[in-house]
Amino acid sequence: MEIGQKVKVCRIKDRVNGSVASKLGKVGTVKEYKMTDGSGVGVVVQFDDRSSSWFFEDEIKPAD
Repeated sequence: MEIGQKVKVCRIKDRVNGSVASKLGKVGTVKEYKMTDGSGVGVVVQFDDRSSSWFFEDEIKPAD
């Protein structure tokens, strides 16, 4: 994934609050990278409503 790329949230691995769960199936833009637990990298995705959240790379895919 690259910064500025449009991506779609295709799954969410962990239990999350309702606001993050509502992003499933939504398209957003990769804004930055985020170190997770020291062994992986996630990405921060910003959505059209200006909200943002971070996801593991296997939870998102390039938007069509």
